[in-house]
Amino acid sequence: MGKVHGSLARAGKVKSQTPKVEPQEKPKQPKGRAKKRILYTRRFVNVTMTGGKRKMNPNPGT
Repeated sequence: MGKVHGSLARAGKVKSQTPKVEPQEKPKQPKGRAKKRILYTRRFVNVTMTGGKRKMNPNPGT
């Protein structure tokens, strides 16, 4: 057995500190063929080209 970093008394400290946020109601994701269709349009139809390359996240950091 390896050594444990720090005492196990502090295990789960951060998770217990974070405030509980209720999951939001979201419209259901399409499944199967319909999902593939959305991915296709996102990746190849309305493409954001930057420097001759496709960008998956055109506006990172916002």
